Amino acid sequence: MQVQPYLDFGGRFDEAVAFYGKVLGAQVTFAMRYKEAPPDQGMQIPEDWKDKVMHANIQFGETQLMASDGRPGERLAFSGFSLSVGAVGKEEGERIFNGLAEGGQVVVPYQKTFWAEGFGMLVDRFGMSWMVNCEH
Repeated sequence: MQVQPYLDFGGRFDEAVAFYGKVLGAQVTFAMRYKEAPPDQGMQIPEDWKDKVMHANIQFGETQLMASDGRPGERLAFSGFSLSVGAVGKEEGERIFNGLAEGGQVVVPYQKTFWAEGFGMLVDRFGMSWMVNCEH
C-alpha cells in the first residue's frame, strides 16, 4: 500500500510547479489537461480551464506527489498537514527554506534546535505549509 498527498492548486498548478522546480528541483512526470479528457465524460469545463491540469504526478527528489489545478470554481485550503523536507546539510536546508518562504510567511524561522542543525516552518505563496529539517 502507498499513501500520497493529492494537492489541488486552485488553478495555479503551472505556477506552483515552476516555483517548486526552481526551489526543490520538482519535475512533472505525467500531466493530463482537461482538454485531453474524452468528450463523453459529461464534464462541463469552462473554456478558460481547458488548459488547466486535471491530474499530474510530480517528482520531488525520491518522493512522488499527485496534484492538479483542482476543479473550476473550487478553492480548497491546505490545512491540517505540512509537507516536510529533509535537507542533506544545514546550508541546503537554509537555501530551501528561504526559497520556499519567498512570497510566503515564515511561521518558525530556520534555526538550530536541540534536535536539528536547522529547522523552520513556513507557509508558501500557494498556502502550502512546510517544515524544513536538517538533522544532526
